[in-house]
Amino acid sequence: MPSLKDLKNRINSVKSTRKITKAMQMVAAAKLRRAQEAAENARPYAERMEAVVNGLAASVQGSDTAPRLLSGTGSEQTHLLVVMTAERGLCGGFNSSIVKIARYRAEKLKAEGKTVKILTVGKKGREQLRRDLGDHLIGHVDLSEVKRVGYVNARDIAEDILKRFAAGEFDVATIFYNRFQSVISQVPTPQQIIPAPVPEDAEASTLYDYEPSEEAILEELLPRSVATQVFAALLENAASEQGARMSAMDNATRNAGDMIDRLTIEYNRSRQAAITKELIEIISGAEAL
Repeated sequence: MPSLKDLKNRINSVKSTRKITKAMQMVAAAKLRRAQEAAENARPYAERMEAVVNGLAASVQGSDTAPRLLSGTGSEQTHLLVVMTAERGLCGGFNSSIVKIARYRAEKLKAEGKTVKILTVGKKGREQLRRDLGDHLIGHVDLSEVKRVGYVNARDIAEDILKRFAAGEFDVATIFYNRFQSVISQVPTPQQIIPAPVPEDAEASTLYDYEPSEEAILEELLPRSVATQVFAALLENAASEQGARMSAMDNATRNAGDMIDRLTIEYNRSRQAAITKELIEIISGAEAL
């Protein structure tokens, strides 16, 4: 049974931990508002960009002059998985949920005889994937020094992916991230970015005449579309991370409070038992005299 001093020290330690988790919760709540607004503001632009690309792609689909970013390499043997996670932990299952779907996709592709290559964005994803898929890691993007994710970060990541595609390092590229829904709900999402997926029901745009041609416009637009999708994924991830951290720190604060209550009860009972024992000893000694 722990002594009164041990119990008191443990109570003080848990109280200190509760102060830290409460402070982290408040910081995450402040960051969440800005991150959520950025993610929600980026969605209409990304959706409109996708609609324009789909309309143009439907016009040239099947053509011999279609850009490689649309038509692909003609093979699906080598897959690049771009796994986007956070640089820091203490955000519940945020990182592990992304890694889980990426690991499942990698294992499935390997079982089909495909070649898998993994590019990680964020330290936590690399740490988890290194354990069992370390041989498939081909690169890493460190954003630990970035205070706020911007388009320039997404552009650099997209340029790296496009250079690898141009060099023939892969045939299909898919990004993995968490799509923000609410503080308690973030949806792990895989999204193919190369070759650009075109829905079967996409209709060619007949409202506009394009100059010089659809193919030439797509050559310029598709790389920007990749950067836009990467940027939207980074913003969704940033909002999801803060939401998950806020929820995790709130739960930790509540658990610390419950632990303090239990330890306080145990401390009071032990203290009362010690006082009772001392009283019994005093009374017994007095009666012996």
